[in-house]
Amino acid sequence: MAMAAFRREGRRFAPLITPRPIAAVRSSPIPGEQALLGVRSISTQIVRNRMKSVKNIQKITKAMKMVAASKLRAVQTRAENSRGLWQPFTALLGDAPKIADWLKLLHSSLEDYFGQSTPIWALLGAGVDVKKNVIVTISSDKGLCGGINSTSVKISRALHKFTSGPEKETKYVILGEKAKAQLTRDSKKHIELCITELQKNPLNYTQVSVLADEILKNVEYDALRVVFNKFQSVVSFAPTTSTVLSPEILERESEAGGKVGDLDSYEIEGGETKAEVLQNLSEFQFSCVLFNGVLENACSEQGARMSAMDSSSRNAGEMLDRLTLTYNRTRQAAITTELTEIISGASALEG
Repeated sequence: MAMAAFRREGRRFAPLITPRPIAAVRSSPIPGEQALLGVRSISTQIVRNRMKSVKNIQKITKAMKMVAASKLRAVQTRAENSRGLWQPFTALLGDAPKIADWLKLLHSSLEDYFGQSTPIWALLGAGVDVKKNVIVTISSDKGLCGGINSTSVKISRALHKFTSGPEKETKYVILGEKAKAQLTRDSKKHIELCITELQKNPLNYTQVSVLADEILKNVEYDALRVVFNKFQSVVSFAPTTSTVLSPEILERESEAGGKVGDLDSYEIEGGETKAEVLQNLSEFQFSCVLFNGVLENACSEQGARMSAMDSSSRNAGEMLDRLTLTYNRTRQAAITTELTEIISGASALEG
């Protein structure tokens, strides 16, 4: 009975009650931003917590930059020394790593890019058209290193587009977790082999040669297109493609007087046939190119990570400056409000 009477009384006085919305408190520390629903300032505790989190992030990015710089110094010398491994093959087999404006080529046709009808294999080291292409994409296992992995994936997709056809077959071999994650989304059926955690331990030539042997055992190819980022400086890297032809294609081009070099002008010792020599040369060339590509890409990764972490540290510092200014303004506004209330109360008592 009492509850029923209370509800009836509530209905009688309900129209007389003016609804007042509850003011929402915003935690945005942006100076000069208008607060909603009459809230004059934000809580200083919120700003202190935000400042603390930004300081912690800045410490992490600075530490990551120092770690990347240390790793870069360790691997840069090895990468520069490894460039001499593939250079003898340039004169013998007619291949050299190619650096081109691939990102521009992605958005235009070959005729627009070169001004004439140019076959795509003219860009890919040895100028030979083949039926079975295998694109070896080298990337990193970790992120926070700028756009080096996206660049390698874009070039690999462009190569797949230009080397595919009705009578051609193109497959992927992926080295690195980041390229695997991107290419799996739209090219899963074309992926032949994936190898990850390459940079978990420092690589030497023996380990890379084992990886190269594993790749050669699991794929059928006429040409291997190795895609990696060539290290130039801490803030610069160049997307690069290097081509390794199969022994059969090398022998065919040699007999036809192609661009792979005049192998008959060299004296073969040890009683091996020409086919056996070409087999050994092709496998050794691939292991050398792969070793150089892995080291070059590792250098580019650490250099890009240094740049990214340096930018992040600077951005955190700028954000910390803005937060400090906001905190000081908020604290000063609270102090001013309290002083005004004290003076007003004292004046009221005196009057």
